[in-house]
Formats: sequence, C-alpha cells, structure tokens
Amino acid sequence: MERNQMRRQLALIRQSFFDQGFLDEQFIQLEELQDDANPNFVEEVVTLYYRDSSRLILNIDQALERNPLDFNKLDNYMHQFKGSSTSIGAKKVKAECTQFREYCKAGNSEGRCMRTFQQLKKEYAILKRKLEAYFQQARQAGPLETACRSRN
Repeated sequence: MERNQMRRQLALIRQSFFDQGFLDEQFIQLEELQDDANPNFVEEVVTLYYRDSSRLILNIDQALERNPLDFNKLDNYMHQFKGSSTSIGAKKVKAECTQFREYCKAGNSEGRCMRTFQQLKKEYAILKRKLEAYFQQARQAGPLETACRSRN
C-alpha cells in the first residue's frame, strides 16, 4: 500500500476511535505533546498505561473475590484506574470506572460491581486491540507527525 494511502487510512481509523466514543480530547492533547525528539510518545504512554493498569485490574479482581467486599479499597483502586484511563483519553473505560465507583460508594454489591467491572474489562480489551493495531499501522506508515492528527 502506498504511504499516502496508508496515512489516509490511518487518519480514518483514528477518527473512528472518537466517532465510536473510545477516545476523547485527552488523546489529542497527548498527540500534541509528541514531536520529532520523541516521535513515539503517544504509543509509549499508552503502553505504560496498559502495563500499569493490568496490575490494577488484578488487584480489583482479587478484592472482588473477598467477602465481605471492602468498598473503600475497591474505590481506591478504581480511582487510580480512572485517573490513568483519563490521562490517555480512554472515554468508555473512564465511564465504566465512574459507574463502578458510584456502586462502591453506595455499597452496592448485588452484582452491579461485578457486571460493571466485566464491562470495564471488555471496553479496556477492545480499546487495547484497536490501539495496538493503530500503532502498528502508524509505524508502517512512517513518521507519526503526519499520521497522528489530521489538520482540518
């Protein structure tokens, strides 16, 4: 595939993340921090997010197995996870974090925490797959400054 065509396709894929509600404006702000000195900045930040958040997911999974549930501990873990998700613009993941925290504050363990956490993990995995494919294609397309952000 020709490089310009790859870049156009990459721009469409990127736009679909926003159109489908996976990402918000924070992702754009990350892209704006990327420059020639650090051309893979966004990918590196996202990689760190997934590495660190996988630990939080494990901690939440373990906390959800305890009986009785420690809603304060769960809320603290989810607060961290929500902050990390917000920092990369993971809109759907952040929304699920917010819902989960509301259930924790209400002390609602009637399955809502579990269902919300399962949905959060689903959105997390979908975004991860989409971003991995996007960054792989961005590397193939060449310099990211031409592939990351359309200048309308």
